[in-house]
Amino acid sequence: MKLKFGIIGCGRIAKKTMIPALNSSEIAELTMVGSRSLEKAKKYSKEVGCDSYGTYENVLNNKDVEAVYISLPIGLHEEWTIKAAKAGKHVLCEKTLTTSFESTKKMVEVCKENKVRLMEALMFKYHPQHKKVIELIEKDVLGELITFQGLHGSPFFEKDSIRLNKKLGGGALNEMGCYPIGASRMIFNEEPESVYCNFKKDLELGGVDIKADVTLNYPNGKVAFCSASFNAYYRVDYSVWGTKSYLKVNRAYAVPSHMKTTISRSIDDTTTEEIVTGPIDQTKLMIEEFCRVISHEKKNDFEKDLLLQAKVMEAARMSDKENRVVYISEFK
Repeated sequence: MKLKFGIIGCGRIAKKTMIPALNSSEIAELTMVGSRSLEKAKKYSKEVGCDSYGTYENVLNNKDVEAVYISLPIGLHEEWTIKAAKAGKHVLCEKTLTTSFESTKKMVEVCKENKVRLMEALMFKYHPQHKKVIELIEKDVLGELITFQGLHGSPFFEKDSIRLNKKLGGGALNEMGCYPIGASRMIFNEEPESVYCNFKKDLELGGVDIKADVTLNYPNGKVAFCSASFNAYYRVDYSVWGTKSYLKVNRAYAVPSHMKTTISRSIDDTTTEEIVTGPIDQTKLMIEEFCRVISHEKKNDFEKDLLLQAKVMEAARMSDKENRVVYISEFK
C-alpha cells in the first residue's frame, strides 16, 4: 500500500523536487494538491498531473489523504502543522520547521496528542554521501576531529521574495543556515554546548537577516563554523578537518536527482582522493524513510531530532539578539 500525500502550498520547491519524488516512489503517491485559491490549485494540479485539487482545508478534510507535505512560508508552518495533526494527518514540513523553539515544542506536542508523526524536510541528510563521510570518521581515517565548516550562499532574491519577509519567517538563518547547522550535528554525532551568532540585517526590509555567521562549540574542543548568506556566490558545501586528514563535500545540501556528488579527501599534502556518489534522488529517499517509519517498518525519532535542531536555531537567534554566547542547556 502506498502512503497517500496531500500537498499544502503550490510552490516551486514542491513542483521541482517533492512531486517528482512522490511520482517515482513505489510506497508513496500524490493524492491531492491544495492552494489558497481554487483557481491556482486547478492550474497547478494540471501542471503536475494530479486529478484532485482544492483549498488547504479541502486537503485536510479529504479522508483519502494520510499525510501532508507543507510547503508554505516558515511563518505559517505552525498553524498548518497543528491543523493537519488535528485532522489526523502525518506531517512532512519544509525547513526550517518554525520560527522558535517554543513553537517547535507546541507542534510536536499536538502531533503526539493526535498520534501522527512530524518530520522536518531536511532531505540532504538522506543522501548517501554523508554516510560515506561518517564511515571515514568511524574508521579513524580523519583522526581526531577538529573543525567543521559549512557554507550556504546564494544570489540575492527579489526584494518581494518571501525568503526576505521577516514576518513570514524569512532570513538567511532560517532559509539556509539550518543546513550547515544540521550537517555539523550529523557529522559530529553530538550536540553543541554553546552557540555564538551574528546577523547582518537589511533595515530597509524590516531588519531581516541577510547573512548569518554561527559558531558552534562542541564537546572536547570541536568547533563548527557555519555561514549562510544571500547576495553571495552560490555555495552548498562543508568540510571536516581532522588530525590525520581533511575532506570536503562539494555539493552537500541542494543536490538535483540527476547530479553526481564528490567528496574530496586529502591523502597527503599533494594527493587528493575523489569519492563519487550518485546520481540519486535524496528527496525520494527522505519520503520513503518517512513512509517506512509510519508503517512501522523502521524506527526513526524524527521529533527528537527536530527538537534538538530547534534548540540550536533558537540559540543562534538569541545570541544575535543579546550579543552573547548562548548555552544549549538554557533550553528545556
